[in-house]
Amino acid sequence: MTTTATPYGRARAFLRDNARILEQRLAETVFDGADPAPVVAAVGAYRNPDGGFGHALEPDSRCPTSQPLYAEIALEALRAAGVAPDRAMLASLCDHLASVAAPGGAVPLMLPGFAAYPRAAHWQGVDELPPDLNPTAALAGLLHGFGVTHPWLDDATAWCLDTLEADGLPTEAHALRCVLTLIETVPDQQRAERIAGGLAGALPGAAFYRPDPDDPDYGVTPLDLAPEPASPWRKLFTDDLIAAHLDALAAEQQPDGGWPIRWEPPTEPSTWEWRGMVTLRALATLVADGRLPTA
Repeated sequence: MTTTATPYGRARAFLRDNARILEQRLAETVFDGADPAPVVAAVGAYRNPDGGFGHALEPDSRCPTSQPLYAEIALEALRAAGVAPDRAMLASLCDHLASVAAPGGAVPLMLPGFAAYPRAAHWQGVDELPPDLNPTAALAGLLHGFGVTHPWLDDATAWCLDTLEADGLPTEAHALRCVLTLIETVPDQQRAERIAGGLAGALPGAAFYRPDPDDPDYGVTPLDLAPEPASPWRKLFTDDLIAAHLDALAAEQQPDGGWPIRWEPPTEPSTWEWRGMVTLRALATLVADGRLPTA
């Protein structure tokens, strides 16, 4: 058993005692080398018969129906586990995304109907969202990373690249994060490299980008965009900036062993679910950077 006398041990105990089964099994796979099959099973519990993912997989909305945002969370969990998902499951997901996509292949972050369920404050007043790079680019990038081939993926990828070349990089940090995911894995790396050339200039002025590690407000940080030393996007930031964010992240660990969140989820269970998610992410980042010994 991991000792709770260390920051790492307290974080693992927090996950054990408070996180969802998905994050608990992910922690076992990521940190202990456990078989990733239970992660796949945990992700599969959120699947719907239409091939998509629902059931509040992203805890800020408590919607049971399939949502593109939930599919992104599912694929990110599978990627973190380092597992090659079942091809039939991925094909079914692509079929579902094709069924809800706009002409051209883009999908919205959330489909109509999610507003009928409890949702966080930042979702209030939002009933319908347009197809966008967020999450289309992230979904396409994650699926390319798994080696998926599908007509919808071809269309969505082409739509993303055409949109980026015509309109330029997005001016919002969450959408930029989605674009980074696509650029990493898209087969047409020549086009990807041309698009990536503008990233350093687009990031500083992007909405919700939080470069100051001492800023208490919610935002996307350099560590959200480049969480590991091996990330190709660490080159966008100075070593000093990364070090300052690592210092701040380590200092945010709470007495109960977990990390806090900077927004108000819709329900108390949502808060604990999110804290499990952000604690796992913080732990993975700090361990990867050698800031949190596991022994």
